[in-house]
Parts: sequence; C-alpha cells; structure tokens
Amino acid sequence: MLIGMETTLIDQQTRETETEAIKRVIAAMEHSQQNELPEAFVGLFRADAIWTTGDGRRLTGRDEISAFTHEVLPGSMGESTATYEVQDVLFVRPDVAAVKARAQYWTLGGETIGDAGAPLYVMAKEEGRWRLVACQNTEVPTP
Repeated sequence: MLIGMETTLIDQQTRETETEAIKRVIAAMEHSQQNELPEAFVGLFRADAIWTTGDGRRLTGRDEISAFTHEVLPGSMGESTATYEVQDVLFVRPDVAAVKARAQYWTLGGETIGDAGAPLYVMAKEEGRWRLVACQNTEVPTP
C-alpha cells in the first residue's frame, strides 16, 4: 500500500443498497429524457457538475447544463428515444461511485438506431442523495 493511501471498503449489503439507489438515478435520467422533462434532468446534477455531451461539447455547472438541456431536450424525443442500462458500479469511496452504462437509441417503433452509447458517470452521495458529478457520453460504433 502506498503511504497515506487508504482503501475504504463497503460491505456487500451496503454495496447492493447503494447500487440500487444509483440505478434509480439513471432510471430517473432516462425517464426525464424520454418524457422531455428538462428540470427533472437538470435536478439530477450537482451544482458544480461537468458533462461532456456525445458530440464532445463540454458543459460546466448546473446552469450551463440547464441551458443546454432546455435548448435540446424539448422536442428531441418526437421520433426516437434512448434507454440506459447500468453495467458496472465501482465505489471509489462509500459516497463516490464510477458508473458505466450502456445507452441504446431507439425509434418509437422499437427498432435500434445507429450506434450505442457508453456513458461514464461519476456520482457522489450528498445529504443522502446520489447526484451526477462528472459525466462523459461516448458513442460506440456498431461493428
């Protein structure tokens, strides 16, 4: 072990409970996007969050994320939608997690559209609530 470096482990029951809470945040994100609810979407972020969109645009802070979301979300689900599946959760500390998800884009008729996404979310638990802190959306080309 490196000097000054501690590893904080959490027990299996806590891990499962916190993983379920994190999955609920990702489900709330999916719901807010599918139903074009920008305020609900923005409310999932910590005030000083950073987010890099799928096309590489860097947004800093909830105000900037909000402006972008209010610009693009209303009307964006008229012809397609997206679903998110949590694939991995790595607890950096009991109150900080790196969350790897898979995004899939769909027509409203249920057919897949183009490439999938591989978002990474760093989340922090503050005042009993998990929030998005640093997010990176990445497209994964279909082979």
